Amino acid sequence: LLRLLVRHPGVELKVITSRSEAGRAVADMYPNLRGYTDLCFTVPDAAALKSCDLVFFATPNGIAMQQVPALLEAGVRVIDLAADFRIKDIAVWEQWYGMEHACPDLVKEAVYGLPELFRDDISRARLVANPGCYPTAATLGFLPLLKTGKANLSALVADCKSGVSGAGRGANTAMLMAETGESFKAYAVAGHRHQPEISQNLSLALKQDVGLTFVPHLLPMIRGIHATLYVQVDGEVDLQKLYEDAYAGEPFVDVMPAGSHPETRSVRGGNMCRIALHRPANGDMVVVLSVIDNLVKGAAGQAVQNMNLMFGMDEEEGLGIVGLLP
Repeated sequence: LLRLLVRHPGVELKVITSRSEAGRAVADMYPNLRGYTDLCFTVPDAAALKSCDLVFFATPNGIAMQQVPALLEAGVRVIDLAADFRIKDIAVWEQWYGMEHACPDLVKEAVYGLPELFRDDISRARLVANPGCYPTAATLGFLPLLKTGKANLSALVADCKSGVSGAGRGANTAMLMAETGESFKAYAVAGHRHQPEISQNLSLALKQDVGLTFVPHLLPMIRGIHATLYVQVDGEVDLQKLYEDAYAGEPFVDVMPAGSHPETRSVRGGNMCRIALHRPANGDMVVVLSVIDNLVKGAAGQAVQNMNLMFGMDEEEGLGIVGLLP
């Protein structure tokens, strides 16, 4: 998020908070920002935050909901990169996140920050719930096909893989290079917090419940999400035209030529979602491939995209980033 904001022509960074790193120069922790910001981390201060036009929360789940009401009351707009406002059903949220919600009244107001679905609502919002990374890749990949009425909505499968940065920056033995390198595994097969978020997105868009099996996997790489989505269909569908029409004019969705296989490295560091369509052996199963950088289109880049919409700026401002190769 800082990497994107320090180069954004419409942004002035004023405050960067961290209780654990208070007093430390930002560039000491993130040396790539040396020369771009001279700010130091500070302990969160209500007055300083209330002086801002916008506050991003890149905090653990449960933190934003404690502070957002006072900020909104002070006229500050908020984008939460965590999950405090993503799920509309409070009971479902409390079940998956294991805590009582501090401001359930604001969950109804919060706009889900997927611009391809809710662009107009985002532009008017004062509180945006930035989507999860898996839900971004899966929702964008699934929806055009599911809206045709030809898909079996009771047996959707999202087989998704993520780099280790999806687990956050904290020290964790399971995320050590010696533990993840030369290995590959599924995790949270019995249930992952992003499953109800994906299901909510699809159900709201289709106005009916869906049956979804979601299995995440950990890849031995730092960045990237690859979602392989399986949808059983009844009848003929011009997949290429369907998706090209659905995302025509979308600056950050690239529907690739028929038969393509998008690579996570092609979006590394950028805000693009790349999608390709397949129908193996011309059978009744459609396979949708969707790739994003989990830290950009799956998090910080999408947050900046939402900020641009909220403040009437060009949606692509500060996000014209070419994927990093090699």
